Amino acid sequence: MPRPLPEFFLVLSLYILIPAAAAATIAVSADPATTPISQQFKEAPKFYNSLECPSITDTRDSDAEQENENEENDGDRVLCSENAVHVAMTLDAAYIRGSMAAVLSVLQHSSCPQNTVFHFVASATAANASLLRATIAGSFPYLNFEIYPFQDSAVAGLISTSIRSALDCPLNYARSYLADLLPPCVKKVVYLDSDLVLVDDIAKLAATPLGDNSVLAAPEYCNANFTFYFTPSFWSNPSLSLTFANRKACYFNTGVMVIDLERWRAGDYTTKIEEWMELQKRMRIYELGSLPPFLLVFAGNIAPVDHRWNQHGLGGDNYRGLCRDLHPGPVSLLHWSGKGKPWARLDASRPCPLDALWAPYDLLKPTFSFDS
Repeated sequence: MPRPLPEFFLVLSLYILIPAAAAATIAVSADPATTPISQQFKEAPKFYNSLECPSITDTRDSDAEQENENEENDGDRVLCSENAVHVAMTLDAAYIRGSMAAVLSVLQHSSCPQNTVFHFVASATAANASLLRATIAGSFPYLNFEIYPFQDSAVAGLISTSIRSALDCPLNYARSYLADLLPPCVKKVVYLDSDLVLVDDIAKLAATPLGDNSVLAAPEYCNANFTFYFTPSFWSNPSLSLTFANRKACYFNTGVMVIDLERWRAGDYTTKIEEWMELQKRMRIYELGSLPPFLLVFAGNIAPVDHRWNQHGLGGDNYRGLCRDLHPGPVSLLHWSGKGKPWARLDASRPCPLDALWAPYDLLKPTFSFDS
């Protein structure tokens, strides 16, 4: 029998208040780059820092940096602040509703919400790029954020078809290019998918120690069947399967990662990922989109993160998206990875029980409240 929902979440779903106010617009369609405008979103509440939060607009401590103060504006200092929690997400019309909920959840549960900086990556070909910006600014007028254009052509020729078409979108591969897209001054970032919500302080996740050598940290799932993520052609080829020799390779989900961008740049890990994608074009070695190249490069060499930070799989599998229960243990982040998304199931009046935990973060304006 399914485990009952934790009392904390039941209380959470009843008492989270999200005020209705004016906001910008966006929509959903099969092609995020050409999506028309149809949905409107409410303005979220403003969240304030606690008294213990450090400043993120003046973190320089050397004379040389002080001399250059007049050459920097506050926006630049915020985007580069080492006291900020830097969060990277992709942004498109197809998942904007999920992105808005994720942002709200991060801010609501943060002890220093004004010290959170969002780095959004959007397709450079998106016809609605300005409207994506307007949507974020309309619902979060106080938010520290920047949007970076991602050239689909950089990866389009490397993408192989996978088991679900949504996994083949070029923007789904943007996480491999964060070190190039974000300013060099950003040294560490928390990458989040758009189909999740946090119920804990993201600063705890951002503070994950990466040790002396690890490039990224993520929850590992060593009980998962690791062989499933690669084809028989891969495992039957000794020159390929030996990739994991002397590595305790375990599955990890790339929807929640803490990444050291300095180490990534120094090790040129984008090129390493691209090399596996090029091989995949020549011979089929995996089926699951952007995940396997990350496993090939990093599995067995990542820093551990408690499983509470990625209660993943709530969207079911990649085929039917059936309802799933929470994994045993505490919860800091709920992740609807898989085919089923909570907003789609709620709209269809066929929600799964855990979708009720996503609903309080939904900023979508009901149709009847749209301004004329």
